[in-house]
Amino acid sequence: MRTAAALVAAGSLLLATPASAARTPASASEARGTAEARGTAEARGTAMAAARAASEGIDFGPCGEEQELPPTVECGTLRVPLDYARPDGERIPLTVSRSRATGQDPATGRAVPRQGALVDNPGGPGVSGMYFPMLSMAPGWKRLAAAYDLVGYAPRGVGRSAPLSCTDPRTFQQGPAPAPQHPSARVKRERAARAEAYARGCAERAGDALRHYTSLNNARDLDVLRAALGETRLTFLGSSYGTYIGALYATLFPSHVRRMVFDSAVNPAPERIWYRNNLAQSAAFEDRWADFRAWVARHHGVYGLGDTPGEVRDSYDLVRQRLARTPAGGKVGPAQLHAAMLKAAYYDDHWPQRAHALSAYLKGDPGPLVEQAEEHPETAAEAENTRAVYLAVECNDAPWPADFAVWDRDNTRLARRAPFETWDNVWTNLPCAFWPAPRQRPLDVRAGTGALPPTLILAAERDAATPYDGALELHRRLAGSALVTERDAGSHGLAGGANACVTAYLTAYLLEGRVPGRRASCAPHPAPEPTAPASHASPASAHPAT
Repeated sequence: MRTAAALVAAGSLLLATPASAARTPASASEARGTAEARGTAEARGTAMAAARAASEGIDFGPCGEEQELPPTVECGTLRVPLDYARPDGERIPLTVSRSRATGQDPATGRAVPRQGALVDNPGGPGVSGMYFPMLSMAPGWKRLAAAYDLVGYAPRGVGRSAPLSCTDPRTFQQGPAPAPQHPSARVKRERAARAEAYARGCAERAGDALRHYTSLNNARDLDVLRAALGETRLTFLGSSYGTYIGALYATLFPSHVRRMVFDSAVNPAPERIWYRNNLAQSAAFEDRWADFRAWVARHHGVYGLGDTPGEVRDSYDLVRQRLARTPAGGKVGPAQLHAAMLKAAYYDDHWPQRAHALSAYLKGDPGPLVEQAEEHPETAAEAENTRAVYLAVECNDAPWPADFAVWDRDNTRLARRAPFETWDNVWTNLPCAFWPAPRQRPLDVRAGTGALPPTLILAAERDAATPYDGALELHRRLAGSALVTERDAGSHGLAGGANACVTAYLTAYLLEGRVPGRRASCAPHPAPEPTAPASHASPASAHPAT
């Protein structure tokens, strides 16, 4: 998933074949036997790696300047097996960050007993969590930071953790670029050829190591990190894709779970990983895009983009058409516009900025739009690394349709009712149709009664990146879990956010282990306040990145 995923997919799923026939077992029974044998070897390998990590620990010290972290955060390196079936073989480094528990209640100044490490994964795949310990300085996190060491890490492949790359970052950003919502046959052929070349580049650059970048290995890495931190049981906060790592962890290592928060949950049903979840995500983004347009229409007096959602869409389409003819500042075309507006579908605190940019552009000032949407060469390497890891994990995790005709059929149908995100999502994921590494079968995530301590699921009803049915499915599969729902809201990622009710449930759970029965709900957080577009006189080319 782009950040995760979910909802109902139209069409059937065709199974992609492994890249090498020599690695393909001759029969279904032989395939099962091979998978079971490897799974047993990987389980033994994980136990060996965790025992070794518990003995070695992590040598934390000052973070390097390249990490851009404050002095309150310390950094270290953990080495994990590239292949858990061969734990004494090649090991790769994972970078880890930590802020130590303050031990002092921020309100009373009284001493607070330490509860261990709270490990975070912010999602992705392909996103680093190294900045998580900085939340110890945020007002909403101080009570948690008093009791817990806040621990972040860069998962395998990300940043300096055995980084993956599939193409020269200097060629990765290709803006300004088009973004047709109903692409022609010629565009589809061109994008399919580009996706095939990208997949080929992943294999050429990573070699045989490519197959080992998977969600299952991310879960195994998490258990080795737990052991290296000296924790007998894990306290974990996973957001978006991080919830899938947590769900796999809870299935593989239930006795190692202390407390676990699933924030904006991916639908973990095996048949949804990952093709169907991405179709679902595209459908859900259409609804969230409608929420944004409805909010803008309510504030027509501020932005002048139309007093109905349909009129706002017309204004947006006018911007797209003009950018297709003449990119803003020579940098922002329809693709860059779409990427900026997609953030508004993730987070409603972006709504005033994005509406302001559209309004200013139509009034003759492209500056705010360029500021919010232009690509920056200095970020190209990080962006390419993020996409390489994202694709490696999701393409390796599960079978994908190998025939573009299946993608074309399903997404042409979907784009008739959900044009906003559908084809852009296809182009992001299409290298999986041509993936050269072997595919895994997704693990059947579940935990029976008494297998886990209580766990906490947080979800917004109108979240598009991880639609609400994913939270319901995870809740059904994990006995003893509690689901907290933010009603009639859609921002992605609730932990420590704007909803005080959700934050209270989160804090009570992490500090005291209390959950609100099976289900609880919170009223939505307030919608953002509109901001009046101000004049923007400085040159568009001079604007820094947001």
